[in-house]
Order: sequence, then C-alpha cells, then structure tokens
Amino acid sequence: MTTLISSSSSSFILQPLKPSKPSILSNSDFLTLTIMSTSQPKRPTKNAQKPTSSSRKRSSYGTSRRSILKKTFSQEQVTFSAPVSGDPHVGIIGGGMAGLACALSLDQKGVKSTVFDTGIHGLGGRMGTRIIDPQPLIFDHAAQFFTVSDSRFGQLVDGWLERGLVRRWEGMIGELEVGGRFVPFPSSPPRYVGINGMRPLADSLLTQTSLVNVVRPCWISKLEPFNGMWHLSENGKPRGQFDIIIIAHNGKCANRLLGSSGLPLIARQMKRLELSSIWALLAAFEDPLPIGGEFTFEGAFVKGVDSLSWMANNSMKLLGSQSNGPQCWTFFSTAAYGKQNKVPQENIPTATAEKVKTGMLHGVETAVGLPKSSLQKPLYTRVQLWGAALPTNTPSIPCIFDPHGRAGICGDWLLGSSLECAALSGMALANHMVDYLQSGGVCPEEFAVGLHNEFRPLEGHDIGQFPGLESTEKEEFQSYQLTP
Repeated sequence: MTTLISSSSSSFILQPLKPSKPSILSNSDFLTLTIMSTSQPKRPTKNAQKPTSSSRKRSSYGTSRRSILKKTFSQEQVTFSAPVSGDPHVGIIGGGMAGLACALSLDQKGVKSTVFDTGIHGLGGRMGTRIIDPQPLIFDHAAQFFTVSDSRFGQLVDGWLERGLVRRWEGMIGELEVGGRFVPFPSSPPRYVGINGMRPLADSLLTQTSLVNVVRPCWISKLEPFNGMWHLSENGKPRGQFDIIIIAHNGKCANRLLGSSGLPLIARQMKRLELSSIWALLAAFEDPLPIGGEFTFEGAFVKGVDSLSWMANNSMKLLGSQSNGPQCWTFFSTAAYGKQNKVPQENIPTATAEKVKTGMLHGVETAVGLPKSSLQKPLYTRVQLWGAALPTNTPSIPCIFDPHGRAGICGDWLLGSSLECAALSGMALANHMVDYLQSGGVCPEEFAVGLHNEFRPLEGHDIGQFPGLESTEKEEFQSYQLTP
C-alpha cells in the first residue's frame, strides 16, 4: 500500500504567474489573491442558511464550452512556496501509454507515483482490447498497431519483446481503394502488436515496478491545493495528497478538471487541443470475408469511402494460424463520418447505432468491391464512438510543466498522434520533473516548459500516425485487384 505524504505547516500563495514571454491574455484575465493557510477550511454551522435555487452554485458538469473557457481563463494561479519534499509522491491522472510511461520512468529514478485510471476492464486508455465470451471473440477496438522510429522508444519496445508482451505483425497491410484495388506496403518499418491485444500490454507495463500504485476504476473529479500539497478527490471522496500532479488524459473531462484547478496556463493549453471523433464497429463473421486470392490482407487503410478509414482482421492479427473460429474484424470510420454522426458517447441512441452500423458495413462492401447488401450478416456487432479519438493539432513539445503550480501534462498530442509519441511524452515529463525535484524547487522559472507554445495542424491517418510508415506510402508499389 502506498504511503501518502502529508505536509506540516507549509503554505501556498495564489498570485499571477509571470510568463517568460508576453502572454496572449491581458492582465485582467488573472485575479491576484494571496493566501497563507495552515488549517482546514472553515465549515458551515448546522444552522447555516442553505443557498436558494437562485444563489446555489451551479456544477461545472453540464456547462457549456464557452462557460468552461471563461472560467479557465479567469482563475487564480497557484504558486507553491514550500520546499519540495525529499520523498515526493506524484499523482498521475490517466493510465494510457503516456501516463504509464511516465510512472515507469519515475519508478526507475526512485520516485513514487499513483496512477488513477477510469478503466473498468483494465489500463491503457486507447490501448483497448475487448473479449466477448463464450467463443471467445477478440477485438483491438482502439490502437491497432504501432511502429518505432525513435531509439528511446525502441529500447522500451525491445524490453517488451524480451518479456513476450509484443511481437512483430507479419501480416500484410496496405491501402485499399474503392472497388477492391489493394496496394500492399513493404514489411519495413516493422509493425508491432500486443501478444494478446493492446490492453494486456498496458496492464503488464507496471508489473515489475516497486514504487507505483494503481487505483482503478477511479474518476478524479477535483484538484485542490492546500497546505503545500495537491489534494485529489473523486466525487467528494478523498483520493490522496501529492507533491506534483500530472494530467495524462484529455478531452472535455480534462478541461472540466482543470477549469477551477488554479492552473490557468496549463488549462489554456489543454483547451487549445482539438480532437476528432471516430466510430468503431466490431463485427464477427462466421466465414472469412470474400477478399481472397493471393493477396489476402490483414489490415488496410481505406481510401475513397466516406464511412470507412480502416479495417483489420483481429483473428489473423492476434491468433494467426490458431484462428479457427469466427473472423473478428475492427472497422473504423473516417473523422468526417464521426463528426457527421456524433452523439453523446455515454448514451448512444439505438437509431444512431443502427444507422452507423449499416453505413459502415455498406462502406466495407464498397471498399472490397461487393454488390450492395451482399455482405454476409455478422453474428456479432458492436458500435462504439470514440468522442475524443485523436488530436488534430499539436504544440510540438514533448511535455508541459508549470513549476509554480507543480503540475504537468503528458500525452501523444503534444508531439503527434501515435503510441510512440505518447511514450516519449511520458518519459520526457518524468525526466523533466526529476530534474526539477533535484533542484529543490529553486529558480522554478527555469523549469517552465510548454506553457506558451502555439499549436499547428497535425497530419496523419484518421486512426493516427505511424512513424516511418508515411515514407513508404509515397513510394510506388504494385497494386492488386481483390477477387471476391
């Protein structure tokens, strides 16, 4: 069990953070407030008058994007004045690749951390694998595979190979154009997949650590600075106090969390992030799809179909020759189709789910060159909307760190939209924080990073970037016609 660090009579000061270069915000955007506090906040008495309906504070949940944005830009900046603890404890909110890589790197450097993740079935975020019993049916329903172009990430992957967590995906992948014209990619650069799917890889990353605690499922809903520490809570339930916090997730939940955190510079950068929406259709077929012939592919980037951007045979990818049951396919929509059919992902209307499923299955027929309504009926289907699927812009910085507020951000979107970018970001933030901790917090301005970087558009496939693979797509390769 992880021991949480408490703080004695330390204090924090709320005041404007002086940027290293001119901010786009005016001076009136930040409120100046100095607080010296060493005791618990005063609680209301039993006879205290309850707020009326007109004066009761409205919850930030369910508020509009504009109101959250206004709240984000007007909040006070937290500045911790107490010395950094000699035995620091880091709270990491988000258990995707970036958060896990950060925790792993901190562990290797002797810094303890606690990872909070909302996953019910496991860690991983977009490294999702779904198994349907009793067959069982298996689907990678988010990240499909990854490549390696950076030596630092390569060392990490080499370790996964030695532990038997990943292997090279030798199956054929390429581009599929309307009507069944398939262009295979060369075998280089190598492509990697989790042995039993992406989620088992995520769940295995921290098994050999000694200073990492994992709490899940847990939805951190509030960050509160008090007595020199960050106090985290989940719907009013205390979840510990930490010297430094890391936001390793994004989207509307991260924006709400940061909206009243006392970290306006970090909140502003997170708010600038733009994300696409992608539909995933999981479908199992009794018989192989009619894409036979000499060049039967296992994965394809689909071109020219509005409702489809990717299709992959999970059964062949994950089980290979051992696959003798139903054929499990993952289909992803285009970002445009996701935007056109976007609904609240927590409560997808039945009519929308049916419309999306039908549209994507028709897209499969169009892609492989089958007559309309001739595709065999799946024995199992499930649609899922990734409402905050992938970044469409980036500040091109490995990590963000606010040394005054002792808080940072890591995630693939800071560099790109790949598993490699996520891991590199997590490792970069861990290394940066260790340098900050070793400095004792003296001259914190020297450790501010990424708080003012501008964003630029991000290019890549609708399902992300695959470093090294883009160069092969520009080459000319022999194309083949599928034979349904």
